[in-house]
Amino acid sequence: MEIIHDTTEFQIEKSTAVAIGKFDGIHAGHRRLLSHILAQKAKGLLAVVFTFHPSAAVFFGLSPAEEITTRAEKRKLFEKMGVDILIEFPLNKETAATMPEEFIKRYLVRQMRTAYLAAGEDITFGFRGEGDRELLTKLSGTYGYQMAIIEKVMEGGREISSTRVREEVEKGNMETVARLLGRPYSFEGRVEEGRKLGRRLGMPTLNLYPPAEKLLPPRGVYYSRVCTETESYPGITNIGRKPTVNDTEAVSVETYLYDFRGDMYGREIVTELLQFKRPEQKFPDIPSLKAQMERDIAQGRSFHSGASPGRRID
Repeated sequence: MEIIHDTTEFQIEKSTAVAIGKFDGIHAGHRRLLSHILAQKAKGLLAVVFTFHPSAAVFFGLSPAEEITTRAEKRKLFEKMGVDILIEFPLNKETAATMPEEFIKRYLVRQMRTAYLAAGEDITFGFRGEGDRELLTKLSGTYGYQMAIIEKVMEGGREISSTRVREEVEKGNMETVARLLGRPYSFEGRVEEGRKLGRRLGMPTLNLYPPAEKLLPPRGVYYSRVCTETESYPGITNIGRKPTVNDTEAVSVETYLYDFRGDMYGREIVTELLQFKRPEQKFPDIPSLKAQMERDIAQGRSFHSGASPGRRID
């Protein structure tokens, strides 16, 4: 997948099918939209995702900077889905002031050679967000592209949106989040060394340190799964600052894998959160912490009793 970022000066030489949107979370609604441009590949069009960086909501201070999916996570998901080109269009004072029709003419038509355009019902772009679905549809004949407005996907009587996903993540409702996203909420990264307290207690853990822009669920313990490129392993994850042993503000994603024997330091993993178990708490001493960890692990084994533990790496 080709990635065009941090520039407005680009040129695509082949005709394209373009999906335009924010795509935070790449939830089920986004996937419906993306399926329309991916289907156009069979007609010889390049599948292109056009998104703003930062999003308009973040740029104008209407939304927090933390994202459901980070920039790096989005790139991996788009590539896995079969997107040919990802455009991370820089949103700044100059580009935000572009008049809507000029935006269509210059970027969508001239530079991207858009033959097919898919967008959500609530799409806005250009100066003061004055560009919308009506304008895109009205000008489709003038500029020669086919326009598809994609209806919202509903779940439980409510539309699936990034705002709704964010609300559920912040509540710790991981099962609901998985339904909305079509996959578990996850953290990606390279396994780093921690203080090795878990190892000293006989419960070694894998440590990830999420980037500042990643949206965090409530601090606490979660039933989870760790995935490598070839295997997946059931586990139990603590998200927080480990107040019993730490005075740091750094938040870690720390996962214990049942019966795992091996070394994953330096490896890229994905930690998926399946269900919230309990909130983070501070214990009076290390023995009390260890006793609770043992209870958590025993209950986690029961939760995962139907899951495959994966192959051990010795």
